[in-house]
Amino acid sequence: MAFSKKNYILLAIGMAIVIIGLILMSGEGSSEGVFNPDIFSARRIKVAPLVSLFGFVFIMFAIMYRPKTNKLEQ
Repeated sequence: MAFSKKNYILLAIGMAIVIIGLILMSGEGSSEGVFNPDIFSARRIKVAPLVSLFGFVFIMFAIMYRPKTNKLEQ
């Protein structure tokens, strides 16, 4: 197999972090009649994209990670 069990666990953690970032970005929008200033909150503009970016970087790490093997197993 291309990945070990640890790779799959790390991939799942990375995907969970990305999903958390997307959830942080969600919320109510503005309508034509009412302006909602919450669309410009720091959570939606700064924190959530950084959390998602960290998740994608973590997924890249999980793909590239190679577990250490014993010399006897080679």
